[in-house]
Amino acid sequence: MLFDPLNLFVIGIGIALSLCASSITKSRFRKYSQYTTRSRMTGAQVAQGILDDNNIRDVRIERVGGELTDHYDPRTKTLRLSQSVHDSNSMAAFGVAAHEVGHAIQHAKSYAMLSFRSAWVPVANMGGGLSMFVIMLAFFLGGTQSATGASLAWLGVLLFGCTTVFTLVTLPVEFDASSRALKCLQKGNYVSEKELDGARKVLNAAALTYLAAFITSLITLLYWMFRLGLLGGRRD
Repeated sequence: MLFDPLNLFVIGIGIALSLCASSITKSRFRKYSQYTTRSRMTGAQVAQGILDDNNIRDVRIERVGGELTDHYDPRTKTLRLSQSVHDSNSMAAFGVAAHEVGHAIQHAKSYAMLSFRSAWVPVANMGGGLSMFVIMLAFFLGGTQSATGASLAWLGVLLFGCTTVFTLVTLPVEFDASSRALKCLQKGNYVSEKELDGARKVLNAAALTYLAAFITSLITLLYWMFRLGLLGGRRD
């Protein structure tokens, strides 16, 4: 089954989408990292400025290692920016820093989709960890050809579906954070129109990684439903 041509095709699509999205994101980030903004502020300073503009006083900013490791941790209210963003005054740095502040703003305003995603993390982790074991067991018990196999098949795809739901919910969360970021950059007069366009292109490229993750999870879920006989009948 691991060498099922259809399975290999699905895996290949997932890998291709992930690599393509990652390549575009890194390429766009590096391109706009070469353009210095007029204000000469660093990504950390822009992030702090936007936090202040939104009256958010309880979020701290930290520098972290790695490339594109930037993220907001709602559990500790910490905004972590990679060095290439934290210390840079480029269009790319402004876009990424503002995007992460967008998540902090979502948290402060109790944005429903962010709250749901945060609450769904343990469910997705559990589903991802157990799903393949249950799916394999269901497959070897004949899938829908037996009552036990059918029950396990549905349980397996439901568990795997937990991760698919997580990747789906991530899309509006990330898109909303980018929208907030661009509005804050413009409203706070942190960038010119040209610089704002550069930041927008970086964030649009980054969005592709989340879209690729969702598509990959969805087609994998559909593949297992098909193989287990839950979609289109029994498949041996």
